[in-house]
Amino acid sequence: MKVAVLLSRVRVEERWIFEALEKRNIPYDKIDDRQAVLLLSDPDKWKQYDVVIERSLSFKNGLYITQVLNSWGIPTVNMYRVAATCGDKLTTSVVLNNAGIPQPKVWVAFTPEAALETMEQVGFPIVMKPVVGSWGRLLAKINDRDAAEAILEHKEQLGSFQHSVFYMQEFIKKPGRDIRSFVVGDQTICAIYRQSDHWITNTARGGLAQVCPVTPEIDRISRAAAKAVGGGAIAIDLLEDPDRGFLVNEVNHTMEYHSTVPLTGVDIPGRIVEFALQEAEKYHEQPVPVLN
Repeated sequence: MKVAVLLSRVRVEERWIFEALEKRNIPYDKIDDRQAVLLLSDPDKWKQYDVVIERSLSFKNGLYITQVLNSWGIPTVNMYRVAATCGDKLTTSVVLNNAGIPQPKVWVAFTPEAALETMEQVGFPIVMKPVVGSWGRLLAKINDRDAAEAILEHKEQLGSFQHSVFYMQEFIKKPGRDIRSFVVGDQTICAIYRQSDHWITNTARGGLAQVCPVTPEIDRISRAAAKAVGGGAIAIDLLEDPDRGFLVNEVNHTMEYHSTVPLTGVDIPGRIVEFALQEAEKYHEQPVPVLN
């Protein structure tokens, strides 16, 4: 068994994955996604790997490299189809909707005029997000028409494909926190609250992490959301609606856990490695080493 870890730089999360592989005596290579070159007609260089753990900071790099690897029959954690779904908020929302999983209401428009008309009909506040993005960046809570006009003008001037899709989400009056749960395979292994006085509660934006018990309701909706996007090693962001209960806000395919592991005591990198080895076994029918 040999593993590759695809990455952009070595953070705490990646270092812990290396340590988990070393504890299990699994040989591995580190592959910088910025230096990776793949010749589509010649997969031999990559065939030495039984599985690739994708930890790219670049959504684009990770997405297309895993697409090629999967086309060659090399399993990845996570698989290309999972990354393609989770990396696009609209695609995630469509998949969740089709699976009947509760989420905030979402409206999609394709011109600033249609988006502004929608917001006025729906009412303020409303949340606007880029369809591709992470760490709570470029989110906007729009409170009135003046703010809507300014933000729509800014998005139009940005000119990119992603910013020409106007993804609008119902604003949920959450209790000063959201929940991030972690699903690996078919198990919800832990969860945390992310608390903040700001409406954006991401820990990357200063949210305070605290242990959240994995209740049967959190377990059920988390596993359902992970299954809907294709499964793997997944983080689910949940909102607590006072009337509807838990709503899935977002689903993440390259989760961070540097604050979660010491807080919960759950060995997330170890679980990711063991899941990756199990996926390799499915493809290659080799025994999975067990850590004593």
